[in-house]
Amino acid sequence: MPPKRNDGFDERNDGVMIIVSTDGSCLRNPGGAIGWAWVNHSGGSASGGGAVGTNQIAELTAVLQAVRAHGGSEPLLIESDSLYAIKCASEWLPGWKRKGWRTASGGPVKNLELIRAIDDAIADRDGPVRFRWVRGHVGNYFNEQADTLAGQAARAVAAGAEPEFAGSGVVVRAEPAPDPVPAAASAPADLGEPDTLF
Repeated sequence: MPPKRNDGFDERNDGVMIIVSTDGSCLRNPGGAIGWAWVNHSGGSASGGGAVGTNQIAELTAVLQAVRAHGGSEPLLIESDSLYAIKCASEWLPGWKRKGWRTASGGPVKNLELIRAIDDAIADRDGPVRFRWVRGHVGNYFNEQADTLAGQAARAVAAGAEPEFAGSGVVVRAEPAPDPVPAAASAPADLGEPDTLF
């Protein structure tokens, strides 16, 4: 039996781990329509958008919606091509909280409402949450699916789609499972460097 890891992931759970890819899109950064999406590697996805935002807001919203949609005690691994979103939700967050939501330079934390919501969603979840950076636009099947859904959501909002509001003004649309994963896409491509795990 493998030993319990010190990062909250327990390899004695029969290998059950939820893996979700997230992405955000902003048609004109800043100030354009935004879209966000998550894609569960075992099936299912959701996407939505807002009339005005930034790429950072879209990326953070994708992470927030993914955590909220995947409750439970199983470990959750979120893959993203946004180092900003990953570091906000993991590396930088504890220091910001200790400093009263101020940055290292003493300034206010940007996108604080979303970052606090991510912190709350992670804290409310029974199972651990980890993040892995993946390179975008290199053929990673699930990252490409999330990118496509986020872009479609942003374009739909820009075209005047009637949004259903949830949370802080984002459109939420759940989708059926994506097309089956092609055999060649089931494992990440070897990029010559390991993915960064946070």
